[in-house]
Amino acid sequence: MPYPSVILPGYLAGSQDYEIMANHMNDRGFPAVVVPLKWWEWLPTVGGRSVVPIIDRLDQTVKQVLQTYKTDKVNIIGHSAGGWLARIYLGEKAYYDRTWQAKAWVSHLVTLGTPHTSQEPWTKKNLGFVNEQYPGAFYPDVRYICVAGKSVLGKNNWLAYQSYNLTIGDGNAWGDGITPIEAAHLEGANNIVIEDVNHSPKQPPWYGTKSITDRWLVHL
Repeated sequence: MPYPSVILPGYLAGSQDYEIMANHMNDRGFPAVVVPLKWWEWLPTVGGRSVVPIIDRLDQTVKQVLQTYKTDKVNIIGHSAGGWLARIYLGEKAYYDRTWQAKAWVSHLVTLGTPHTSQEPWTKKNLGFVNEQYPGAFYPDVRYICVAGKSVLGKNNWLAYQSYNLTIGDGNAWGDGITPIEAAHLEGANNIVIEDVNHSPKQPPWYGTKSITDRWLVHL
């Protein structure tokens, strides 16, 4: 049986949006648990403030899963901002005087539509820390799988154009409507592009739609 997976929701998202994906994974024989977040638990992190509260919730869930499944490793699946938060969780460098050093018990890190880079001023403190301390697929003992959606060309969609431009400085890129492909990939990772995938669970098909999940699940 594959290692159990812990799903970390994206920015301002609660766990309920990810239960269908987790249930499908369980049905396919890939045990999965969603970090039990409420959307409002993200509010203390708004404006580029510390994301420690969310990483602590991830850590609690991972430790529960390790105990419940009597396993020595888990996979982490991070959607959107959840993907780069998980990169902090893996590391041993102090972030706001905290370290989790989770790489010892993480087998795969899967990021779904994660903006691993950004030019938005309020993201630079946190994302800058991640990319300075843990560039690319940093830990050789962890398998990084970075999934990007290709559904919206920025020049054809005002919201996508603005989001892509804020992320990589090029609004005319392809992406999932929020994250451009270029930002969703990491050097040294298993970088995947899936056609016709939207960013948000509220706008299917997205990364957690059953047929789309099956496309990246085979890499676990």
